[in-house]
Amino acid sequence: MRLKLIPESTSFDFFKRWKLWLGISAVMIIVGFASFALQGLNYGIDFRGGTTIRTESTTTIDVGAYRDALQPLELGDVSISEVFDPTFEEDQHVAMVRIQAQDDGEAISGDQIEEINRALDTVAPGIKFVSVESVGPKVSGELVQTAVIAVALAIGAVLIYIWLRFEWQFALGAVAALVHDVVLTIGVFSELQIKFDLAIIAALLTIVGYSLNDTVVVFDRVRENLRRYKKKPLAEVLNISINETLSRTMMTSVTTLLALVSLYVLGGDVIRGFVFAMIWGVIIGTYSSIFVASTILLWLGVKRDWTKPTNTTGNQFANIDA
Repeated sequence: MRLKLIPESTSFDFFKRWKLWLGISAVMIIVGFASFALQGLNYGIDFRGGTTIRTESTTTIDVGAYRDALQPLELGDVSISEVFDPTFEEDQHVAMVRIQAQDDGEAISGDQIEEINRALDTVAPGIKFVSVESVGPKVSGELVQTAVIAVALAIGAVLIYIWLRFEWQFALGAVAALVHDVVLTIGVFSELQIKFDLAIIAALLTIVGYSLNDTVVVFDRVRENLRRYKKKPLAEVLNISINETLSRTMMTSVTTLLALVSLYVLGGDVIRGFVFAMIWGVIIGTYSSIFVASTILLWLGVKRDWTKPTNTTGNQFANIDA
């Protein structure tokens, strides 16, 4: 017996309450912008600058023990990760300790490095500091700029790709959904003050790809059904298309969430922010593919070769509201 999250054949009317769905999205976006304006993001070391210490020891690395040993020093944001390399010797254990920029300077002082060495020596006797590197606020500012450009270029490439594959109405609907997902994800990180670093930028780009894949699947079915049902109103064709792909969409989202929730619970602090962004992105990406992208497409209308273009908002939604 096969597991079915929802029946293969459904007939939900996704546009019956289209004003409600867009209203919810609008409220969340406004709250996100307000939070970003009032308190900003809780930038991690990548964007604030700080010091990176590469350690080496003969004892197995316990990230939790390292963190507990450094806690009394009150160094602020500290990120610890183990480095794996097949060229390492069997007793060669390497870790990267990243410490945020201190209030009185870009890098931690020599005395603080000594204190860190003594603290880590209590949990890893004989630990060595192979290298100590500092990143100033100028470099961090460049990273922020590069991250913004990367996300903007990804969304721009999506706009061009969808425009070439479908039509400009489809492209605007897909891009609206992607911007919706990115803005809400950044908004959630601002509201909850979760650490925002380069790993979250990677999560944002992954969310863009995931949401786009979902949207393209729906749009592809819409295009097929526009040829099949030449006389049906666009709203009805969109409903049929979303219902036909709903089982696939939900199965993909739920199976992805199962893996992500497992990583969130068992993966540890190092990847928790990234995984949280992915969980939120999968949920909001599924929502936007169904309710945002399709609603924008309905609002813009689609030109059919066999009939006149429908590009007016009132005509499209008048049939729904009626």
